[in-house]
Amino acid sequence: MTRIDAADVHRCLRELGDLRYAAGNLQQALRRIVDATHRLFSVDGAGLMLVDPDLLLRNVAVSDERANTLEELQIEHGEGPCVDAFERKDLVDSADLTSERRWPDFSPVAVQRGVLAVMACPIPYNQQAIGVVAVFSATRRPWTPEGELALVAFTDLAALLIANTMASQERGELADQLQRALDARIILEQAKGMLMASEGLSDVEAFERMRRQARAERRRVAEVAAEVIEGARSRDPTPSG
Repeated sequence: MTRIDAADVHRCLRELGDLRYAAGNLQQALRRIVDATHRLFSVDGAGLMLVDPDLLLRNVAVSDERANTLEELQIEHGEGPCVDAFERKDLVDSADLTSERRWPDFSPVAVQRGVLAVMACPIPYNQQAIGVVAVFSATRRPWTPEGELALVAFTDLAALLIANTMASQERGELADQLQRALDARIILEQAKGMLMASEGLSDVEAFERMRRQARAERRRVAEVAAEVIEGARSRDPTPSG
């Protein structure tokens, strides 16, 4: 296992220093971060995912096609290290998916696809998580505290880059897509709160109910969420005057 030290991290961050003030091509800039993360960790792959309007994590930059496995399987099963990192707003890792019990549906299939170890860190934005940066290995790999700090550093750089781009007048297509996702998230959070209050569901259960309905009806989760809000308001209209 390649050891990561502070000097390596500082060198990589210096090479990416121009991104701290950038607001240009977001897609290319995020790809640079992913490539640097891949090299530093000497892993089999790295990827950066951003949330879409249905609160699903989608790859926007990957160093290896196997990273698409992380997206595909976690969307299919609704669980996994990237999902947990995103929802809990905290770093999540697994050194050996063959013995992992947290994600019973995701883990065995990921192993079959050649992913045995994963570490994922959420990308913060305005007190929310808007995506994750993840690294993965095709062999069992114990993640070190130094590695965790390094991944947080790259994630924070991605967060700063995204924030600068979102504040720019010329944001580009990817940033516009992210803004639509942030707008949709407001609706989803309102709908989840209403389902939690009216039916006693948990946060996860409320979201899963809307997602299942959206899948069954081939619609976007945001559309289902808007109907939940409208239905709740029609049953309990706000008194006038």
